[in-house]
Amino acid sequence: MQATVTLVEAVIAGGIGTITLNHPEKKNCLSEALICDLCAALEEMWRHEARAVILRAPAGSQVFSAGHDVRELPTHGRDPLTYNDPLRRAVRAIELFPAPVIAMVEGSVWGGACELVMSCDLIVASDDCTFAMTVAKMGVPYNISGVQNLMNTCGMPLCKEMLFTAQPMPVKRLAHQGIVSHAVPRARLETVTRSIAEQIVKNSPLVISLLKEELRLLSASHNLGPETFERVQAMRRRIYDSADYQEGIHAFFERRSPQFEGK
Repeated sequence: MQATVTLVEAVIAGGIGTITLNHPEKKNCLSEALICDLCAALEEMWRHEARAVILRAPAGSQVFSAGHDVRELPTHGRDPLTYNDPLRRAVRAIELFPAPVIAMVEGSVWGGACELVMSCDLIVASDDCTFAMTVAKMGVPYNISGVQNLMNTCGMPLCKEMLFTAQPMPVKRLAHQGIVSHAVPRARLETVTRSIAEQIVKNSPLVISLLKEELRLLSASHNLGPETFERVQAMRRRIYDSADYQEGIHAFFERRSPQFEGK
């Protein structure tokens, strides 16, 4: 099977699916259109019973994805990251996909794209790439499920450093922490990634699907009471109603550093 779904290319061969983000002029930003195409490509992989899926950018990319499309963030007192936000839909589609999804990463990864990559089952990256979780730099109130996903993947200390500093994290440090499975030279990236996918394809797809779901459920087994949830939501609401939130978005479009005042 081979298809192009506008902003995403999808191919299946030998039980391995490959989805390529293909909107380089926008640095593969996670617009609603691109996310819809990504989810459609995953559904196509599901219908064709792919036993492993590789998620990648075009070969030689300097930016894997620039994260959320800032132009699509609301600016008038509305929650920018709801349950139906495009990124949340994409993360759920990857998590619920019945076979392993491998992120093959070259270039820098920004903002919500960090969570998209880290929601994949395995990450194989070029040894020169970086990950930057930039929501604090943009003044965007990240949501509970997104923070929980990062915390589960990165562990608390590294999660805090990435979120609080908003600075690029070298992939070798993530590999040392076990977050990235392999950090390899770009010349070996595709070979290593496909070798892992080929090993997965040889195993029982029923057992692999079961293991993936068991691991998902176990990693998400955190109790959060209604009162705590509402308190966090109230804190987030204060941010997306704030002048700082508007300042972050305006500064992005004006290509300047934001001047946050905590108001």
